[in-house]
Amino acid sequence: MSTRSRLIDAAGLIVAVVVGAIVAYVALLVIGKVGWPAFNSSNVTRALTTVGQAAAIAVLVVAVIAYRLRRWTPALPVLSAAGMAGLVTITLGMPLGATKLYLGGLSVDQQFRTEYLTRLTDSPHLADMTYHGLAPYYPAGWFWMGGRFAQLDGLPGWEAYKPWSILSIAVAAALATALWNRMIGTDRGIAVSLAVTVVTLMYAAPEPYGAVLILLGVPMLVVFVHALRGPATSWPAVIASGLFIGLSATFYTLFTGLLAGITILLTLWFLIAGWLATSNKAMPDADIRALRRKLVTGVVGRLVVMGAIAGVIALLAWAPYLSDRLSATAASGGSAEHYLPESGSLFPMPMFDFSLVGVLTLIGLVWVLLRFRQRTIALAFAAAIVGVYVVVALSLLRTATGSTLLSFRLGPVLIAILSAAGIFGVAELARAAVGKFGDVRFVVGALGAIVAVAMAQSVPGMLSSDVTTAYTDTDGTGVRADKKPAGAESYFPKIHQIIREQTGKPADKTIVLTADYGFLSLYPYWGFQGLTSHYANPLAEFDKRAKTIERWSTITTPDEMIAALDKSPWTAPTVFLFRYSADGYTLKLAEDVYPNDPNVRRYTVTYQKSAFADPRFRVTEVGPFILVVREGHT
Repeated sequence: MSTRSRLIDAAGLIVAVVVGAIVAYVALLVIGKVGWPAFNSSNVTRALTTVGQAAAIAVLVVAVIAYRLRRWTPALPVLSAAGMAGLVTITLGMPLGATKLYLGGLSVDQQFRTEYLTRLTDSPHLADMTYHGLAPYYPAGWFWMGGRFAQLDGLPGWEAYKPWSILSIAVAAALATALWNRMIGTDRGIAVSLAVTVVTLMYAAPEPYGAVLILLGVPMLVVFVHALRGPATSWPAVIASGLFIGLSATFYTLFTGLLAGITILLTLWFLIAGWLATSNKAMPDADIRALRRKLVTGVVGRLVVMGAIAGVIALLAWAPYLSDRLSATAASGGSAEHYLPESGSLFPMPMFDFSLVGVLTLIGLVWVLLRFRQRTIALAFAAAIVGVYVVVALSLLRTATGSTLLSFRLGPVLIAILSAAGIFGVAELARAAVGKFGDVRFVVGALGAIVAVAMAQSVPGMLSSDVTTAYTDTDGTGVRADKKPAGAESYFPKIHQIIREQTGKPADKTIVLTADYGFLSLYPYWGFQGLTSHYANPLAEFDKRAKTIERWSTITTPDEMIAALDKSPWTAPTVFLFRYSADGYTLKLAEDVYPNDPNVRRYTVTYQKSAFADPRFRVTEVGPFILVVREGHT
């Protein structure tokens, strides 16, 4: 490929990113300017979502027709990116149009994710989401970029979470479309990208950084094959593969492990295939050995280069944590892999679901099985499918050792890969239909567009539970988007104001002990303890902190409390945010009870009122909360 062609390709990718970002950002601004009814009490936003999805798909159909007719060629990248980004934005943005919260609101997983974005909005310095002075354990890449978006847009972290989630997914979808168009042509590229985008929204949208990797990861599988295949390997493909795996490592550890495993599987495939091919050559043994050495050094060498590039990128996010671990910093209590829902105890089999997705993925599986020896793309998908099932099998086996690999998170990855393969299978069926029934391309295209609309319009329904939570949770302004009475979290803005007045310090200079972790999602206070051990940094010693918090609850005098705080092995809290009860001040803590499902047991500890009955503590009652601030302590 000439330098000019590569520059054109790079320009096309840049166009996709820019157009996708502009379309998503402007669309979100427009949606946000209208006072929509709540999704959970009206079907208006659902209806408008459907219309918007149909319009976006219509733009993509126009791009396909223009490509087939060789018209408007310069406009095709813009149309493709705009249509796909518009589809993502309307599918997620319109149902959430009347709330400032993203899917899942500020509950469960979104609580700690929002906390992370709030932390990295407050400062670009890599830091743990909760614990003061600790390097981050969870990959910070997506959250760090989201923090820069929030600062640029002038939004607090919690409020930026929704637009950043939608914007990043929309841009990823537009960029993935450009990659597919470059590899297989605009007509098939749009079809494949549309299928992958819709199923990713269905199954992965609540975890936005995961959705971004799925959208980009499926086309990058093909790049992996080109990077590792024989002497004719494209070095730009090697570099691009290493960069993407490195980027993945800064976003999502599990997906990175899968990608690394896929590259190893492909390497083994090429080594074995090449080794067998040399066995059939009529040439001296010495020449055969030379060919095999060249094969091994070539394929393995490219894998090593990919790994080296990925490692350098990964260290941007992982170096601080690894440095602390290697320096023998104490670590205990982290249990991120102690979760086994029912879906994690089974092999994912989406191809046997009775649905449009089930039919599409079944066609995809058949196509991969038939074509992986002949088609580069089918080989890439085959390696990925095997990789997913290997990780699932290892996760199932690991349950016997008291842990898992969280393989249930790979379900959306598998569905996306099989859906992409399904489009190739449908394309072959369409060619067969043309051969048998004549020119039925219009019928096939029309049916494809109708199926696309049918699948897209089902997405809000599949996400309805998460959308409803975004309306029923109380946001950072203290209101519920469905206009119903807000929860106790409506007092958080007032509590934040009181803390600032009584401590005279900014939030990021204050450590708070609380079980109301939504407070830490809204403001960049440091927490003395995390939500659960599954989200906690292993360096934080979650289990030991829990025992310390329990011991403090038995203290009855201020002198004992101050002495205990001063002797804390970790920087002690200067602010306590309790719930009020007749018996005292309460905190609801969490304990890991894996292998049970649910894997968390909640329990309550009650602090004695007498432990804070002293001028050295200022006690303020705010609604159902008791705020305790240690006076004069820096």
